[in-house]
Amino acid sequence: MFFSIIIPLYNRPQEISELLGTLVQQTYKQFEVLVIEDGSANRAEDIVKGYEDVLDVRYFEKPNEGQGFTRNFGFERAKGDYFIVFDSDCLIPANYLEIVNNSLNNNWLDAYGGPDGAHESFTPIQKAISYSMTSPFTTGGIRGNKKGIGQFHPRSFNMGISRRVWEKAGGFIITRLGEDIEYSIRIHSLGYKIGLIPEAIVYHKRRTDFLKFYKQLHFFGRARINIYKFFPSQLKLVHFFPAFATVGIIFTIIANIAQWPIALLCNVLLLVYILLIFFHSWSKNKSAKIAFLSIIAALTQLTAYGLGFMQDFWKRVVLKRP
Repeated sequence: MFFSIIIPLYNRPQEISELLGTLVQQTYKQFEVLVIEDGSANRAEDIVKGYEDVLDVRYFEKPNEGQGFTRNFGFERAKGDYFIVFDSDCLIPANYLEIVNNSLNNNWLDAYGGPDGAHESFTPIQKAISYSMTSPFTTGGIRGNKKGIGQFHPRSFNMGISRRVWEKAGGFIITRLGEDIEYSIRIHSLGYKIGLIPEAIVYHKRRTDFLKFYKQLHFFGRARINIYKFFPSQLKLVHFFPAFATVGIIFTIIANIAQWPIALLCNVLLLVYILLIFFHSWSKNKSAKIAFLSIIAALTQLTAYGLGFMQDFWKRVVLKRP
């Protein structure tokens, strides 16, 4: 089949160069690439056009609207039978499209998602963040996993939809704050088949330091409440866990400062969790340094998501603000 790869881009010219470089190496060649500049000040037109001799690539510019509506812009101009969405901070293994093509031919999916991993070129912090975002002991345990709780929802850093689905369901109706989850829930509701292709891995750089990671996960926590406003039934108990963990960490700090007797139990529970993260990450990454950084990443992830979740739960659910 013929794939159309849609890549929204916002002020990241170096990332798009690296991403396009990995697409040149694809073993399956039946695809086009659409790069859509979403109102960037730091444009990548010259970089993208530098790949025109080795890729079927088209470059577009539009006013800034956010990633969801920018993907819609690409869908409307795509020629393919199947649309694939990547984030600009991804690297794609050379056999990715071959894997997806073979998988869809053997077991058709109207829409699919794939997991993410850490490339060997990533920094230790990026590898720690990647571990945190895919670990079964953080919110990563319910992302990109067919064994997760409830329906599987593809995420837009590695997501595919058939042209037939797009023609029936349309595109994204919100541009950020959980737009990919809303879209996949809507596709499910129309009776289309969605699934995970476990071998369709991308290397997702995510953020390069913990402050940027914190801001991203705080945004993700808020996004869960945004999804709730569209689909109330999709807010599950598991989505409250980061908020519970955040409250637990804050309580532990207060208990230690106040020297409450329960502080000892809180410290033991927190220590057990930290050791669990450390040794699991060490076994995965074969590095004590990355394992140590994984503790910071996991705690950053839980508290940032939890605080973002609680902030918008209070504002939009309790106070019912728009």
